[in-house]
Amino acid sequence: MQNPYSQRQITIGAIIIGVFTLYVLRLFYIQIIDDSYKLSADNNSQRHVTIYPGRGLIYDRNGKLLVYNEAAYDLMINPPQLSPFDTVALASILQVDAKTIKDGIYIARKYSRYKPSLFIRQLSAETYAVLQERLYAFPGFFVTPRTLRKYDKRIAAHVFGYVGEVDSSIIKKNSYYNMGDYIGISGIEKTYEEALRGKKGVEILLVDVHNRTKGSFRGGQYDTAAISGKNLICTIDGALQEYGEKLMVNKRGSIVAIEPSTGEILAMVSSPNYDPGLLVGRVRALNYRILLNDPYKPLFNRALMAKYPPGSTFKLVNALIGLQDGAIKPETRFSCSMGYTAGNLHVGCHAHPSPLDLVGSIQNSCNAYYCNTFRHIIDNPKYDNTTQAFKSWRNYVMSLGFGVKLDTDFPNELSGNVPSSDYYDRYFGVNRWRSLTIISLAIGQGEMGTTPLQIANFAALIANRGYYYSPHIIKKIEGEKTLDSRFSTPHYGLIDSSYYKYAIAGMEQAVLAGTARGAQLPGIAVCGKTGTAQNPHGKDHSIFVSFAPKDNPKIAIAVFVENAGFGATYAVPIASLMMEKYLTGKITRDWLEQNMLNANLMSDK
Repeated sequence: MQNPYSQRQITIGAIIIGVFTLYVLRLFYIQIIDDSYKLSADNNSQRHVTIYPGRGLIYDRNGKLLVYNEAAYDLMINPPQLSPFDTVALASILQVDAKTIKDGIYIARKYSRYKPSLFIRQLSAETYAVLQERLYAFPGFFVTPRTLRKYDKRIAAHVFGYVGEVDSSIIKKNSYYNMGDYIGISGIEKTYEEALRGKKGVEILLVDVHNRTKGSFRGGQYDTAAISGKNLICTIDGALQEYGEKLMVNKRGSIVAIEPSTGEILAMVSSPNYDPGLLVGRVRALNYRILLNDPYKPLFNRALMAKYPPGSTFKLVNALIGLQDGAIKPETRFSCSMGYTAGNLHVGCHAHPSPLDLVGSIQNSCNAYYCNTFRHIIDNPKYDNTTQAFKSWRNYVMSLGFGVKLDTDFPNELSGNVPSSDYYDRYFGVNRWRSLTIISLAIGQGEMGTTPLQIANFAALIANRGYYYSPHIIKKIEGEKTLDSRFSTPHYGLIDSSYYKYAIAGMEQAVLAGTARGAQLPGIAVCGKTGTAQNPHGKDHSIFVSFAPKDNPKIAIAVFVENAGFGATYAVPIASLMMEKYLTGKITRDWLEQNMLNANLMSDK
């Protein structure tokens, strides 16, 4: 009789043999054919070095190089390869104390006992040369080449921004970055970080027991090359930017110049400024603290973040809304007896002909005209009540680029402020405020807050007869045919284009024979509007908004000079010099230029 268990034994035996055969074949593949496990086992004789790409360069609109790179060296530490070494000797080479070395090793091991990390950043070329000769004496340490930002001129710090080391929060959000990597912190460097940073590579090196490099592993077979960042062409005119910064020395304020037909920013000045080179390299942290504590706030980008009353430049807004809403007509005239009076309220004005029509009111910047106009808008009988009329007025204002972010490519743009009816309800009580209660809005005072960028953008909108493009700072990214479509999409205000000719006529007359005569340029039709914004903290701010030429305009500009008095005193000449510089390439009024360059409005500095 056949053994009933014999077939089962044969089956079990076959399974055992099969499994054994699979193990043999797998071991043969791992040890003879597949290198990956050998690579892992050989890690104690290999060094995986990150190859950092060169950061993309930045050029101005005319092709002039503004931001480039220079070599630097980071000292890295690889905990698995550490062995006893002369701490004092390493500290001496690096010009630090021994405690810094010991603390650095502790931090590195706490970060990872297996992965390399940054030990000391940005060694000088001299220190690197000394260290390289003796690196064999410090097992577990190696040097990685890096690049640092370098600037052709000490300009446009707020435009470029700066680069700094990533922190743990950034690493958690983005797996591309590791401890010791750098990232754009502000300005162009931040907005266009992904394009500028490039792509890291890896080089696998063989090292001996003394930590000395013996060459590439497998002839570089497993290396990956770094890919340099993309170069950027920014929209600013480097020469114009530099000139604007010179004009604003010893002054607080801002200049923003825009090309109306594209929305490209030609110059963006925030003063006081700082040397962008101060925030590069090992001294960045120290210099940042110094700048942060500076009472003049040089790190604060006034062009994007300061909130000023627009003053009389805002009369252009109320003129356009009045026309659109049917509250006034171009021929509407209002009298002015050195201001506007209603009951106990009096809003003063300066001497000028009276009564004035719309064009004349802009030319002479008449406060009474715009108090009347504003009241006609808010008290317009076509609305059921004050709140409804005010909401309509506010919608018009915001459609012209106020109280909203302009969707620029700057990371820190603020929206300014256009007060809401809810605000007044909370402040005065529901149905307890009228046009006269908020009459300060008629002349750009009260709760209105605008940024210099918004005022310059408004000038571009008028120059374009009713639309603007989102202001932006980058003209072209290397290898990309077009920019984000939002920069080529026009934004139309709620004012009919037919009304802009009256505002433009008034602005032209203001320059020819009104409050902005100092802005005249030979052979160029300049349109502008002055503003003197009341300041509860000191002397009034000097403001001017302008564009030129009148037809086919090439530049729209806003200038704010803090605590400088009338708009005609400082803002007008500075804007005029900027327009002359850009449109003609030269300055013919040396006396005016010297007056502005030498003016010191920061006497406490």
